Amino acid sequence: MYLTFFNGSWSEGNTPLFGAMDHSVWLGSSVFDGARSLRGHMPDLRLHLQRVITSSERLGLVCPLSVDEMEKLVREGVAKFPADAELYIRPLVFGTDGLLVPVPEKSAFALTLFDAPMPAFTGFSACLTALRRPDPSMAPTDAKASALYANTSKAIREAQQRGYDNAVVCDNAGNVAEFASANLFLVTPEGKVVTPVANGTFLSGITRARVIALLAKEGIVVEERSVRPEELETAIEIFNTGNYGKVTPCIRYEARSLPVGPIATLALQRYMAFSDSE
Repeated sequence: MYLTFFNGSWSEGNTPLFGAMDHSVWLGSSVFDGARSLRGHMPDLRLHLQRVITSSERLGLVCPLSVDEMEKLVREGVAKFPADAELYIRPLVFGTDGLLVPVPEKSAFALTLFDAPMPAFTGFSACLTALRRPDPSMAPTDAKASALYANTSKAIREAQQRGYDNAVVCDNAGNVAEFASANLFLVTPEGKVVTPVANGTFLSGITRARVIALLAKEGIVVEERSVRPEELETAIEIFNTGNYGKVTPCIRYEARSLPVGPIATLALQRYMAFSDSE
């Protein structure tokens, strides 16, 4: 089920939003964010809503709604689904006018909620891609901009052609940035938990930050530092964090099988306990 709020009303299905001349259609001026409603619990919802406002500003747009207004709409929309629904919450801001530069005051807003059951904690496979994440001097990497996802799609498409589910993408210096669609964590042979340091080439995710904080409460310090691709070849555990699956283990990296490890398992358990308290 898809439910969208646009131009003052809710509608079901794939609601039409754009015109052929809208700036977002032909020049890519749109941003979005993703949050979750899990059986009525909405972890870090306001942080996700604030980020869509920030992303809008960084792309030269203006989100027409405040965090409070968006939150009210989200809760109104969630109430239209069954109480046990697992939903994806996607606010979208897009440019409708302008030639090369969007007219900020003409930014439009749509909120879409749709059924998206949490994926099973069974894991995914990944390989290293030769593609790179752009750095801040090349693209609006400080925004959750729709235009950046052509890079994501190409990396995943190439990985799938090689028989994998996802790809590990490096930055322009050759250090690991993240998975194509989520932030990356690894556990070294010495048992240290590591995640690539935020360097402007990827969004340091809200779920990433939450997992780091939850692991810290368990006495597990996550090192944020530069990670070389070779470290993934010896890691005893690799997993991702992101809004869609929250914490998901990588069970095959290149030709090597990996277990569903204790750190990823603990991270998901603590995250879901946090979610249930929201």
